[in-house]
Amino acid sequence: MSPSASPSAPVKVLVAGDHFVHTGLFTEALRAEVGETADLDFTSTELPWPVEPFGPVAEVHEASGTEDQLIAALQGVRVCVTQMAPLTRRVLEACPDLELFAVGRGGPVNTNLSAATEHGVAVTYAPGRNATATAEHTVALLLAALRRIPTTHGELTRGVWRGDYYQYDEVGMELAGNTVGLVGYGAIGHRVARILNGFGAHVLVHDPYLTPDAIAGTEAELVGLDELLARSRVLSLHARLTEDNRHMISAPQLAALPAGSVVVNCARGGLLDYNALCDALDSGHLFAAAFDVFPEEPVPADSRLLRTPGIVMTPHLAGASRQTAHQAARICAQEVARYLTGEPLAHCANPAVRKHG
Repeated sequence: MSPSASPSAPVKVLVAGDHFVHTGLFTEALRAEVGETADLDFTSTELPWPVEPFGPVAEVHEASGTEDQLIAALQGVRVCVTQMAPLTRRVLEACPDLELFAVGRGGPVNTNLSAATEHGVAVTYAPGRNATATAEHTVALLLAALRRIPTTHGELTRGVWRGDYYQYDEVGMELAGNTVGLVGYGAIGHRVARILNGFGAHVLVHDPYLTPDAIAGTEAELVGLDELLARSRVLSLHARLTEDNRHMISAPQLAALPAGSVVVNCARGGLLDYNALCDALDSGHLFAAAFDVFPEEPVPADSRLLRTPGIVMTPHLAGASRQTAHQAARICAQEVARYLTGEPLAHCANPAVRKHG
């Protein structure tokens, strides 16, 4: 993998933008990182996300657009920058010139990594691009659920004054002095903990990949999952979904939380058993819940989540900020700049590609 094979030929770059990280942002970031004098030949295609929801495309997940669209756009292209385009085995087989596929997401779930490695295509990603946005959104949802803000706002707009919510058994909790348990302590979880510390909350963390040394000097306490559940009045999920942790929070874990607790999920829908969560709300064991991610997206019209009281929801928008879009484009552009100068890639998802490049 090296751009030096044909030094006199411009490097053809495909910008596969969408309606969030659009073509202009990618192109502007590329020009800023590689300079106006770089010999790049830009071409572009536009993907329909988020106007149209993402979904599986062939063997990859959470992608936008079609294989045919990408194959047509990638002819003669050596570098592609995108957020949602599907890099499948069929695409790779049809596009032999491709060398670098830069994905502006926290994980390249829209790519077939093993096939990319076989074809000598390096895949990069953009860790932390939406960490601040997601952390802030998590705390916003948490506060909204704790204090019934969406419910009371909606009732006020209908002319209903819910003064009865001032009764002791109906009022919510403060963050100050309460214990919040975070499952996962990566870029997002770390920022959530820092915000919660500012509110005066005590933060517990469970993360099997974390060592005590990694959390030393912070105001968080590293504990096992059972202890975290037993002590936390608020549970917030920040783990990356794997086959090993699917439904890691289900009926037994929800029952282990203190009565009147709140559950927040801005990570991945598969981490939580939503039917068990609705049961815990219906029974009164949980006070409230807040979600930005779901087991099926968009949420089906017959979902229990739409009729269970005490739930605050947003449509997978936690990472949606203008800063996130600029960060995604900038991180991708930096990887392209490294590729053009022959430097090691900073965020390569398939480092074994070097054996094939």
